Amino acid sequence: MGRVDNSRIRTTTIRNSGFVSFISATGSLRARNTDHYDARLRRRRFFKSLVIATLSAGGAWIVIESARALTLF
Repeated sequence: MGRVDNSRIRTTTIRNSGFVSFISATGSLRARNTDHYDARLRRRRFFKSLVIATLSAGGAWIVIESARALTLF
């Protein structure tokens, strides 16, 4: 077994960056939420709730203003 030249594949200057213990000790290995479909469903549900709340508030405002206008006549 001879000497191995890995100068071509060396892409970082950080010492021992390939070891799992180094990666886990530095905290660079984070759990990521990769469920994009579920995230899209949550966003869609949030915006649907936002639209419903906005329409409800607008409808309530119209009812209140109509009632106030009817009391003036």
